Amino acid sequence: MAAGQDSPRKQRIRAAWTACWDRGDVDALDELLAPGYARTSASDGAVQDRAGFKESILTTRDAFPDLTTEVEELVEEGDRVVIRWRSRGTHTETFLDVPPTGRAVEVVGVTFATFDGDRVTAEWVTWDPRQLLRALGIISIGEGNR
Repeated sequence: MAAGQDSPRKQRIRAAWTACWDRGDVDALDELLAPGYARTSASDGAVQDRAGFKESILTTRDAFPDLTTEVEELVEEGDRVVIRWRSRGTHTETFLDVPPTGRAVEVVGVTFATFDGDRVTAEWVTWDPRQLLRALGIISIGEGNR
């Protein structure tokens, strides 16, 4: 493989993420995520199955219809891939009981994915929810840092 060229696994990840996060085509995840897939959030420990994850993407896209998510870096080693990402969008509909603010938001995070063959069986994702709350004007920069 030429330097700077993505492996087939990385290409599949990029394609699926673009389809689901940027266009709302969550069925694109069906070829990437295993039927028993589980996604764990570092911020609250919540675990989602494939259907729950797809629903959360659609809910997020409803509130941020111009949402785009850029995969900034993919690191692959054995059966694991680390995905560093950045999401941007405008808050135009209610999200998590927060009425539309019209604000542009940006959130960054990292997802650690475990593969079995060509399917993701588990993900552990970390991002700072305070970053989103600050961007929406819900908390100020000083709050939550004490």
